[in-house]
Amino acid sequence: MKYIFEVRIKEGHTAEEYADAWVRASELIQQAPGARGTELHRMIGDPMRLIAIAQWDSKASRDAMEGQPNEEIRAIIHSAAPFVEIRRIGEFEDPEWVVMPDKSKN
Repeated sequence: MKYIFEVRIKEGHTAEEYADAWVRASELIQQAPGARGTELHRMIGDPMRLIAIAQWDSKASRDAMEGQPNEEIRAIIHSAAPFVEIRRIGEFEDPEWVVMPDKSKN
């Protein structure tokens, strides 16, 4: 499953400030069973808006991680809170199958 949220950087701060905290928290979160990786992207034309995507084996895996609070992760997230607004977009199941073009033909 994918957990997706939007991050808006507040005036006077930079995406790099948030990215530093995000990487530190993600490195810890990704040690949890079922974690499959994270991505952080800037919006084209608006470098103050980001989208973050965390991938998990299942919603249950992600919920289990959140059910065991980690004080270090909480402190990192708290340190970034003053300069961002975070809006949860949602939780999305992985499709039953994925079709992708064959890159070797290009």
